[in-house]
Amino acid sequence: MKNNVAYVGLALILGGCSSTIGDLTLIPPTPVYQNVTVIGVNDFHGNLLPTSFRVPDPSDRTKTVTVQAGGIDTIGGILDTARKENPNTVFVGVGDMTGASPLISALLRDEPTVDALTQLGMAVNVVGNHEFDNGIKELMRFQKGGCDSNAPERACKFDNTFSGAGYTYIASNVLDSATGKPVFPAYKMVTVGSAKIAFVGAVLKDTPTVVTPSGVAGLTFADEVASINSAIPEIKAQKPDAIIALVHQGGSSSDAFDVVNCKTLGGDIVKIAQGIDSSVGAIMTGHTHRGYNCQIAGPDGTLRTVIQGDSYGHLLQRLDLRVDIANHRLSSLTASNVVVDSATLPKNANMTALVNKAKSITDPLGKQVVATLGVEQITRTANSAGESALGDVIADSQLAAASSAAKGSAVIAFMNPGGIRADLPVNVPNTSKTVTYGDVFTVQPFGNIMQVITLTGAQIKAALEQQFGNPATGQNRILQVSKGFTYTWDNAAAKGSKVSNIQLNGVAIDPAASYRVTMNNFLADGGDGFTTFAQGTNRTGGDVDLDAFQNYLKANTVTPGPVNRITRQN
Repeated sequence: MKNNVAYVGLALILGGCSSTIGDLTLIPPTPVYQNVTVIGVNDFHGNLLPTSFRVPDPSDRTKTVTVQAGGIDTIGGILDTARKENPNTVFVGVGDMTGASPLISALLRDEPTVDALTQLGMAVNVVGNHEFDNGIKELMRFQKGGCDSNAPERACKFDNTFSGAGYTYIASNVLDSATGKPVFPAYKMVTVGSAKIAFVGAVLKDTPTVVTPSGVAGLTFADEVASINSAIPEIKAQKPDAIIALVHQGGSSSDAFDVVNCKTLGGDIVKIAQGIDSSVGAIMTGHTHRGYNCQIAGPDGTLRTVIQGDSYGHLLQRLDLRVDIANHRLSSLTASNVVVDSATLPKNANMTALVNKAKSITDPLGKQVVATLGVEQITRTANSAGESALGDVIADSQLAAASSAAKGSAVIAFMNPGGIRADLPVNVPNTSKTVTYGDVFTVQPFGNIMQVITLTGAQIKAALEQQFGNPATGQNRILQVSKGFTYTWDNAAAKGSKVSNIQLNGVAIDPAASYRVTMNNFLADGGDGFTTFAQGTNRTGGDVDLDAFQNYLKANTVTPGPVNRITRQN
């Protein structure tokens, strides 16, 4: 009997691996299985209400149909159903739960969103770049609670007090620049039923290039792979039954979001996925707002799931795990993206009440009609050259706001495409062709300040060349441009030589001449990789971009033009 006791104990110490010591063959403990469901949301951005989303047409997959998707009460309904089916369900965030939010959340400093996710039992959220929009002080307030915000006029207006997030913000690669110490926990161990699931996280290392400098002041963003892998030994020492990585960095796939185990994933996440320790069973991703469900080989060559849902709560990521809690290992995993169909799925009543409360506070402003369009909707969807109808309109609005001598005498406007957050209006049909303040705010929620700078023609060309291979090789960030400014780019040309035939009002741009150019302060500071703009001189401030946009819509019954300012070859 004593030998049997020693035999079993040693087998447990060896973590379930059979081995031979002397005459004894050590057999791992008999497996004990538990099913765990992990449901994740990425890039929610405070979208408490559903918005339009295109999904493959079930009768003809070459086509798409528009549905109303998302909404925090429908997300709550999905979680309710999942927990009834499997009480061992974990709800997680993959970054950008807040920031760049519509009026219903942003006007209340995103407190309704933090409150909603807390009530829905979110366990952990890896920080995204937009969690830093208002600086580390505000992010720590989100974690800990309180009313000491850098926007006191908005804080604690949803409730008299703000308790902070019931979930834990994690990030293995965000460091205090002065001390080199981590700002957040690298991981969180979540006990669900009898299982322990470790969630380890990182935000994209390039966060400083996509956030205003004040938002990341005093912080350093280290390599995602090295930071995650450095946390693995400590995680393994606690014998989790599975390890899941939450990485706020992504890619894109030519396959639809409902294609399982796709092999067409590209973008920054691929190299990250290839490098993350092989003990990580799956990688849940965000940032690129693209739904995919793919597989990438890890360091040991084994394929594993790399998944992302669509933004704004349109799609939820779902992992169904079967873990062996006796031997502390992941036995199997299946992954899927779940459409949050707000028209057909059940709702969570508490979330409906929360939304109604937020609406009662924000609707008096949000529902104010501010303009009438010449069409039902102006879309931000770009053509093959990268130009969109809404991008043209926004660039024109910024030029109009900065063209007078008093405002800077701008002759060209540039708008970063990532700053255009939705179509105008957000939802169709819109037979009245009206837009509300809430619609305008949803399109441009950042409150950036317009700047006018002087650039030479050569600098303008250099900035345009920075559109390509941005943010990664094979990807482009095409700036939206104001009326009268045109150019051509050649997809087949070498990097640095793609742009030609740059004209202003039909006259070729002179490389040696100076031009007054307007853009938001994020771009003027070199954001989104447009470092040339930071070289601009004679910088002057102007209107808030939201005000410039709204005033332009009020003054004009806008009908988009032919979307032909940018021409693409090849």
